[in-house]
Amino acid sequence: MATPKPGPVQIKSRNPIPLSSSQETQVRELYYKRVRGYCADEIRDFASCALNRTISATWACRQQRLAMNNCMIAHASQQEQDAAREEWFATRDERRQQREAKEARRKEQEKFHREWWGMPPLPGDEERSGASEGKR
Repeated sequence: MATPKPGPVQIKSRNPIPLSSSQETQVRELYYKRVRGYCADEIRDFASCALNRTISATWACRQQRLAMNNCMIAHASQQEQDAAREEWFATRDERRQQREAKEARRKEQEKFHREWWGMPPLPGDEERSGASEGKR
């Protein structure tokens, strides 16, 4: 008699939506920024000690380096990664609005540039400009 095979193990994730590579990079950068923010004092102490030193920074700034590393290890946790991912998702609409505003600004600058230099409008711009002229 055969025993039934157990199904795949399902892992509960706080953020079940898979992200693209570039989105994961953005989340990782946000995560690093958060951890560096927690350890800013330790990082500043190490940087000021290591200033104008080369190889001697290894032993001259040992205490500062250990303090900085311990702080970063203490704050580099899965919970912090989850918090960074949640923050990324929370600001997704804001980033989309910024991208749309930037694209609209770029199109307006391109239209101005074409008008200034007497260049013919792009094929899609004729319809929009003609429609907006008729409404005035």
